[in-house]
Amino acid sequence: MGVGKSTVGALLAERLGCRFRDTDENIVAEQGRTIADIFVDEGEPVFRAIEKQAVRRALAEHDGVLALGGGSVLDADTRALLAGQPVVYLSMDVEEAVQRTGLNAARPLLAVNPRRTWRELMDARRPLYGEVASAVVATDGRTPEEVTRAVLDALELKTASSGEESPDPRQEDTWRTR
Repeated sequence: MGVGKSTVGALLAERLGCRFRDTDENIVAEQGRTIADIFVDEGEPVFRAIEKQAVRRALAEHDGVLALGGGSVLDADTRALLAGQPVVYLSMDVEEAVQRTGLNAARPLLAVNPRRTWRELMDARRPLYGEVASAVVATDGRTPEEVTRAVLDALELKTASSGEESPDPRQEDTWRTR
């Protein structure tokens, strides 16, 4: 949450000359309400079911950079779909999260005791991120442009605008970021 996956994902897609898609944005558009509203009105299990379908659809339909919601890895089927795909885990510590987001009410899972809850969520999710990640890129103290370069380097990808040899098109078309 708040790691910059949408911002970095859009920059990566631009640099790679491919499309960008964010499953959280897809959910909001399809449901006609915010993720926070879905959590409040329907509860987390309903949101996770909606999220699972949005991720499954995006993985099947989209070629390019895909940003997944931070909790999407909680689902074993989603993790299985990500296996073998180039996946980047963008990491940050709680102090950076506070600076970036203020751990505010727009993030429903952080409504009560945000620092402790954020740490607990990350402690539970970190092994799952590690299970699917091809690379881990720390975002702490970095600009979106610096994170983008680090992701490209971690995945050994070249930018579409560089004069360097193009990456394997299968890799460029299928890598995912959370």
